Amino acid sequence: MTLQAPVRYSPDVEQVKADEGVTIDQLNQTFDQILQTVAEDSGHAVRSVHAKSHGILEGELRIDGGLPAELAQGLFARPGTHRVYMRLSTNAGDILPDAVSLPRGLALKVLDVQGERLAGAEGATQNFIMVNGKVFQAPSAEKFLGSLKLLAGTTDRAEGLKIAASTVLRGVNKALQAVGVESTTLASLGGAPNVDPLGETYYSVTPFRYGDYIAKFSVAPVAPALTALTGNEIDASGRPNAIRETVQSEMRGIEGVWEFRVQLCRDLERQPVEDPTVEWNEAEAPFQRVGLITVGPQDSWDPSRVQAVDEEMRFSIWTGLAAHQPLGNINRARNAPYKHSAEFRQRFNGCPIHEPGVER
Repeated sequence: MTLQAPVRYSPDVEQVKADEGVTIDQLNQTFDQILQTVAEDSGHAVRSVHAKSHGILEGELRIDGGLPAELAQGLFARPGTHRVYMRLSTNAGDILPDAVSLPRGLALKVLDVQGERLAGAEGATQNFIMVNGKVFQAPSAEKFLGSLKLLAGTTDRAEGLKIAASTVLRGVNKALQAVGVESTTLASLGGAPNVDPLGETYYSVTPFRYGDYIAKFSVAPVAPALTALTGNEIDASGRPNAIRETVQSEMRGIEGVWEFRVQLCRDLERQPVEDPTVEWNEAEAPFQRVGLITVGPQDSWDPSRVQAVDEEMRFSIWTGLAAHQPLGNINRARNAPYKHSAEFRQRFNGCPIHEPGVER
């Protein structure tokens, strides 16, 4: 199959709605409800989404040399090596026992990144945030707000019921998957398979500017020690931190290697910018490797690294290069709430949050 040429970026690939500001204000209010509830109940503020970490890893990203011009863009324009932090998580805004199985998240912070930055992006890093699914659960920020309001009402309540419901939903989801149906809604409610995060492939789900082009991103395990874990389910019965314990045990003895991949948009109709519920068909727009992430054996729950990354840093898709500007309604709506969440954590915990190398 001959691939179409990648679509060139221009500002008119986005369609900004007149009422987006109102929706974003309501998202902030709803996130406030989640943040305040968890902070008051536990005495400690956590992230409004992906609150629970399962591992904090430190390694390096080596950008490939000899990339074709369409892939040699932005951060990936020149070969080189960058130190990175990786944060493995699940997507709830409260700290739940791991028997409530939810989609996995991967936040990646690439250090010492030079170039023109996005407005308000302090420091010299490029952040990527991904999940182990290919599409977002809602087509717009307005629709996402509706589901977030429902989740906010259950924050920090009825853990036992959530565990029981998760068990049922996992069974329903497996039955659907057996006939080729994927449900992001069931997964987000606790029906995701309770898989080992080290074996998962992660996707940005939403599109970004890729220098002169438009792309989605992916991080995929390639080391045999990681691919051997793909699809492995963790028994979290009676073990509230089973995932963290599993990752910690595994990372002590293995080297993790992941490919960083880019999926260039080649048809705006078939690979839309504004609707992240549409999967970009990989036959028409394949993922292509642009770099390699390597993490040596380490303690994935090292207290000093957990403090530095989990407590003192934030991850935001709006922290990075102008060449990787987030695109689409969902991405535009993620800017203010992510900043809002970090400011709440900083204020409540009395712990400055900053980019590496930027002191407060």
